[in-house]
Amino acid sequence: MNRCYEKNFRLTGMDADGQGMCKPSALLDHLQVTATLAAETGGFGREVLLERYGAFWMLARSWFRLERPLRWEEEITIRTWHRGGRSALMYRDYDIFSGGERVGESVSGWVLADAGSRKLMRLSSIRELAGTDGGELCKSVTLSKLRCPPDLRQVENRRMRYSDSDINGHVNNTRYADFVCDALELDRRPEGRFVASMQIGYLAECLPGETLTLQTGTQADGHYVRGLDKAGKSRFEAEVFFGQSLP
Repeated sequence: MNRCYEKNFRLTGMDADGQGMCKPSALLDHLQVTATLAAETGGFGREVLLERYGAFWMLARSWFRLERPLRWEEEITIRTWHRGGRSALMYRDYDIFSGGERVGESVSGWVLADAGSRKLMRLSSIRELAGTDGGELCKSVTLSKLRCPPDLRQVENRRMRYSDSDINGHVNNTRYADFVCDALELDRRPEGRFVASMQIGYLAECLPGETLTLQTGTQADGHYVRGLDKAGKSRFEAEVFFGQSLP
């Protein structure tokens, strides 16, 4: 039996950028909301895991691909399911629809962390996951560690603040998409150019008060962004590919 969850969204002005396109961070936020509701509906949401296991979900990797930009006031439907909890990383798949047509897809990788120690826990211990995967709907896409080019250059130092944080006390995963877009100066991009694909690897938690050094570079058609802490350790890495919308 398939376990698929579906939610509708209307993209608002808060989701859009200066060209009326949905910002990557806004799309990631809608994907995260859908994932959260799917987990709650499936019986393995935040409150259940904290109460029964003293654990919470942490996003380790995320990726999305769009056929075209999503636009202000557009109505979209996000459909999601997970692939099971047999390994350390649980994949969750998404399809994105507009007007009944699939216009994009996404895959995210989640781990389970102890709420006190932040150490990773085995997914197989979560009884509630049994029999709730997406079955034949499950995608084959996996998210490997990104390989950034060696000649990245520093573009800015960015301080993490209260407004970047979420209920877990660390910088919310959607904010990294904003860091990436700012580092690549998307406000200066040509008309109609959009983020067709973005993958982010969340390598270590960032907390309010910390400062990240952002680096950028290119390799083939890909654009890369890395965030380093003061010790030179990578906290996140991202890969972006652009597309051009039709007039």
